[in-house]
Amino acid sequence: MNKYYFISKFDTNNINKQDKQTIIIYRNYITEKVDEKLLLKIKKYCKKKTIKFYLSNNIKLATKLNLDGAYIPSFNKNFDHLSYSLKKKFEIIGSAHNLKEIRLKEKQKVKKIFLSSLFKKNKNFLGINKFKLLSRLTKKEIVVLGGISDKNKKKLSLINQKDFAGISYFE
Repeated sequence: MNKYYFISKFDTNNINKQDKQTIIIYRNYITEKVDEKLLLKIKKYCKKKTIKFYLSNNIKLATKLNLDGAYIPSFNKNFDHLSYSLKKKFEIIGSAHNLKEIRLKEKQKVKKIFLSSLFKKNKNFLGINKFKLLSRLTKKEIVVLGGISDKNKKKLSLINQKDFAGISYFE
């Protein structure tokens, strides 16, 4: 089982609480400029804790900094990364909210698709039945995203899923 924890700032206290099955994904959509020194600091800290570290929405920088992987958000429709030479263990993952976005992520050659939102009642809310239906329409591995809590985590077995991603669950 893998757990994916989205962070937007470097907080060692939260990273210290995570186990080796947790993968940290740094995403900061607020500022345009990416602080490479900060990313290297997070990478070094995660490596010390034997936790994988991915960067969101910048595959070129993730490969340059030799991170473990990259995350392509649902709004990113770019295919440039397909021309990059990637290391064997470098993993590209991405998110989708509907069938059209699932097909896009397949064309972007992601290894896993984060399908949202399972529990969080937002504009992308799927619920259990629609989630099950959409997840059957791809051969890619599915990761549950959206509203995971200690209370509803047990419900993941109802949809045959172990991997999940979130923010508030980890804090």
